Amino acid sequence: MNKRLLGVIDATTYHEDLSDLTSHRSVAAIPFGGRYRLIDFVLSNMVNSGIQSVAIFPKYQYRSLMDHLGSGRNWDLNRKRDGLFFFPSPSLDKPVTGIGSLDHFAANIDFFNRSTQEYALITNAYTVFNMDFNPLLEWHVHTGCDITEVRKNGATLGIYLVKTSLLMELIETRKETGYLSMRDVVTDINSPYKLCYYNYEGYATMIDTVETYYAESMNLLKPEIWEQLFLKERPILTKVKDEPPTRYSKSASVQNSMIANGADIEGTVENSIIARGVKIAKGAVVKNSIIMQKSRIGEDCILDHAILDKDVRIEAGAIITGTKNSPNILRKGSVQGEWLNS
Repeated sequence: MNKRLLGVIDATTYHEDLSDLTSHRSVAAIPFGGRYRLIDFVLSNMVNSGIQSVAIFPKYQYRSLMDHLGSGRNWDLNRKRDGLFFFPSPSLDKPVTGIGSLDHFAANIDFFNRSTQEYALITNAYTVFNMDFNPLLEWHVHTGCDITEVRKNGATLGIYLVKTSLLMELIETRKETGYLSMRDVVTDINSPYKLCYYNYEGYATMIDTVETYYAESMNLLKPEIWEQLFLKERPILTKVKDEPPTRYSKSASVQNSMIANGADIEGTVENSIIARGVKIAKGAVVKNSIIMQKSRIGEDCILDHAILDKDVRIEAGAIITGTKNSPNILRKGSVQGEWLNS
């Protein structure tokens, strides 16, 4: 087990373009891939890298996130020593200044004072990837860097590695230096610290717009992408729900789709992602769409390039269409009748 790394997940970020999916949840808790949440990827990466202490710092709409994570049992983080910690922001009026808010950390400085890990890994909660952080730590130590920023093709992934003692120094001196976040530190050309860049060569994408959310969700249907994200040796963990297998009736037709457990499929599904407990009635056609948990699609409906949030009900005969660049989004719990077109 890696006892040198402390996991710190910044879950404060709000993306305006994702507002249709975050009216009742944080970005970190957005469903992805039928049975996961966005935070599952970085949290699983930490656990798979042997990190035993992870602190999550949320700000907005975090009830859903807390419900999803619980005690951390599904990630083996419900421990007597270390484990999973949750530190909501004490102030909602201050704007988010970048990944790794030093003010937010300062409000919970006792956590860092008690930590025994030599290094801190600070990340965002909305990057979809599968990464072993141990080579990063070894590279950081070998090169003698003060701060390492993880990048993909020259662009930041919002992941920073730093000595815990230096992180605490940055927290304590933030008013003198003017650094409000880790992003401020690494973008200051006059920074006194040795900054290094670690290039991550695997698949990684940041979900910050509806367009990227839809496109990257559809990418999961490509075997070459799926095989880079979901590895047997480094599984992506999530909240376990005991539900029966999906039921497919004789009238069902499914092609190139991901169907989670507990669904009931009687209609046609093509190039789509169907979450747990979804029901698709006979004669309904769902194409190029993302259907979230426990939504109901009535008989003879047509859905194409649509995103249905949780508990949406589509009445019989309705037509819901969008486009690749502008999918039609229906918010949680909404009910739609006949002939609603985008």
